[in-house]
Amino acid sequence: MPCIQLRNTLFIGLLALPTVAFTAAAAPTPRHTTLTTLSSNARELFTDSIRTADASFDPTVHLLRKPRDPHGNAVGTYMVRESSWFALGLLLRDAVGDRAQAATILDTVLAQQYTDPTKKWFGSFKRSPEEPTPTPTNQTHYEAYDPNWRVFIGTTFEMILIEFPDRIPAPLATRLYQAIDNAIAGEANEHRLTPAYSNIALMYGALWDFTANHSHDVAQRTQSAQWNESVYTLFKTHNTFNEYNSPTYYGVDLYGLALLRDYASTSRLRSIASEMESTLWSDIADFYSPDLRNISGPYDRSYGMDMQSYVTVTGVWIRTLLPAAQAPLPITLDLQSQHLGDLWFASQFVILGTRIPPVALNKLKHPAAPHLVRRTIDAKRTATAWIGSNVIYGGESNPIPDTSGATNKTSQFHPATLQWKTPTGAIGWVRLLHISPIDASADPQGLTIRTSRNELEFLIHLPGLDAAAARKAITQARWSLPGLPTPVETDAKSFQIKSVGLPEDQTYSVIYTSVTQLHLAIPPRP
Repeated sequence: MPCIQLRNTLFIGLLALPTVAFTAAAAPTPRHTTLTTLSSNARELFTDSIRTADASFDPTVHLLRKPRDPHGNAVGTYMVRESSWFALGLLLRDAVGDRAQAATILDTVLAQQYTDPTKKWFGSFKRSPEEPTPTPTNQTHYEAYDPNWRVFIGTTFEMILIEFPDRIPAPLATRLYQAIDNAIAGEANEHRLTPAYSNIALMYGALWDFTANHSHDVAQRTQSAQWNESVYTLFKTHNTFNEYNSPTYYGVDLYGLALLRDYASTSRLRSIASEMESTLWSDIADFYSPDLRNISGPYDRSYGMDMQSYVTVTGVWIRTLLPAAQAPLPITLDLQSQHLGDLWFASQFVILGTRIPPVALNKLKHPAAPHLVRRTIDAKRTATAWIGSNVIYGGESNPIPDTSGATNKTSQFHPATLQWKTPTGAIGWVRLLHISPIDASADPQGLTIRTSRNELEFLIHLPGLDAAAARKAITQARWSLPGLPTPVETDAKSFQIKSVGLPEDQTYSVIYTSVTQLHLAIPPRP
């Protein structure tokens, strides 16, 4: 999952680190998960994950091939990180030949780690064996290399060493420990990570605690505990993560928290991880619509607008709890599925188990009465969402200008969103393309958007409508969305609509210019 340049509001700097009092360190306890101990939902999920990984595996290169839509930005044919996940899945399945195959994969993955401690990219891994090694003139994060591979792969090694040390050769285990040490040292040397970068910060904290405890390094234990406390302190400011409401990265947050709640070396760390995990699940459930099988926006980071059409990591977690027909994942999972690589994360989740408050689980299973959700993200940002019957929408108020690109139309930031179920049962959606600063808010009557940028551009997905029909349906003053006729009140001076992508995408760009405000009067659904 490559990271974009996060907005300035996320990079608030390291917090003052608290003093940590230690109790005796505890060795991590394996969960002893087997296929027979999994729930039926978790077992079905794991089966889909391992089946598609088997189909993607190249036994001559000992790595997974990229699927059609790999959800990655690295060059090359093969996937290093996802192959480490596959190795963990093989050790869990433990069929004939799986241990030997996992060992070969892990040996191949280890060969992709950067091991020169003088380099900025020390401790990370190539995303593909074909990826060129960074150079002093080509060392940009997420372009030349991905520093986050340190913790995505390192925590996978951690789980293998905790759960299945008897299923790999002892010399290989020693090399996995060394690779983790390299990853932690490389991250520390790079000085780029802050507690506000929540999904990576949580995995880093879990991995750092693991290696400090394994090496009996008191100084490292102190520093790693302080790091985890700083992440917790920031979270407790508003009971939110600064990477707010991401269908993909909330799932990674849950992974980092599950690692800490099960494997952390102190009861204190296990306790705060469990608290954050419970709170996060409750927040996810408040934004979730079982009718639409989607989490409502606004999204600080998202790769799509319909969780039924692509694989999200949060959707993979929810699948451990719900049957396929109710889970927010594509019904058919094969090598053609969008973002399929994230499905291969499932082995970690089924081993760690899903711990969700009963009230939150009930909200995932059963539609609640229409309700407004309002969350303070930080001192400047507020998210609001309306979870209605067969319609959800949300907006984010973010008055801080984004100096990294205020109108970056490829951004993962979705400041205003709308999803609804069309008469055919398909999901229609609207998203406002990234703009900053922005003031977007939801209430029971609809979405209100204010801007000083003088332009608002929306992408509108209209299942079943070709370009000619879309131009008739979408006018400046009214959007005749299928099953959701929506009046538009705006001071815009001009308006245009055009097709985006291929005709079969049925997605259209709608642009209002010379505009400062716009209101979508979204009708209630029966």
